[in-house]
Amino acid sequence: LKTGFLKWKPDYDSAATEYGKAAVAFKNAKQFDQAREACLREAEAHENNKAYLFIAQLPLTVALQEMGRLPEAVQLIEKASMMYLENGTPDTAAIALERAGKLIENVSPEKAVQLYQQAASVFENEERLRQALEMLGKASRLLVRGRRLDEAALSLQKEKSIYKEIENYPTCYKKTIAQVLVHLHRNDYVAAERCVRESYSIPGFNGSEDCAALEQLLEGYDQQDQDQVSEVCNLPLFKYMDNDYAKLGLTLVVPGGGIKKKSPNAAQDKGRGPAAAGSHADEEEDEYSGGLC
Repeated sequence: LKTGFLKWKPDYDSAATEYGKAAVAFKNAKQFDQAREACLREAEAHENNKAYLFIAQLPLTVALQEMGRLPEAVQLIEKASMMYLENGTPDTAAIALERAGKLIENVSPEKAVQLYQQAASVFENEERLRQALEMLGKASRLLVRGRRLDEAALSLQKEKSIYKEIENYPTCYKKTIAQVLVHLHRNDYVAAERCVRESYSIPGFNGSEDCAALEQLLEGYDQQDQDQVSEVCNLPLFKYMDNDYAKLGLTLVVPGGGIKKKSPNAAQDKGRGPAAAGSHADEEEDEYSGGLC
């Protein structure tokens, strides 16, 4: 990096190579602070040399992860992904963002959601819709897990729109079920009903098993019949969804609901049997058979 009378410009390429060797040696020696410093200097040399694509490939994130400094590692990966975008390699940028999301998912789910959504946007801009859906699916599940239900409803709607665009209609049905469960946990029956009504425009939804189950679920919820709601949510259609959505079904409680109660007279008549119920009706009919006097 030194300059002199015969060397007017630093040799950033050679400096980056030497810093890289130093970083590996420090890491092997478990001296992670020094490894981190060497990696940063290597990145700086690459940046000065306009070799941005090398920066995200540095072992810096590994060193930081072993030191328990994940947030800093994620921040550096984000910076690297921006450089990938600026240099015309968006696919690599999206993969870097996904990697960062996986690293920090258990530490900071909120940050992981943001990274997955950024990766989904990059994939969507490149018209790689299946990869975008994979990222959106991870974000939606994390939002449900964190009980950020308003955001989860929007994320699921985005997923559903893309699945409809690529004509994957059966998955649209499943996303409708997830949407309805999220809306009901938000105590928003109107939004849940509107979600089902709008899904009638999806080919094959009307008359499907999914549609029939959702109509039964909404009917039970509207009538405050906890038994009916629980029965529907225990169907294989609901139980074998992704765990986060299946839990929504199993924990769904109707506000103010309970077991649908029968009228007292009906319960007594049922206990007496058909004959007793018939005789009771005859008594009512014959009460005034002899006239008012």
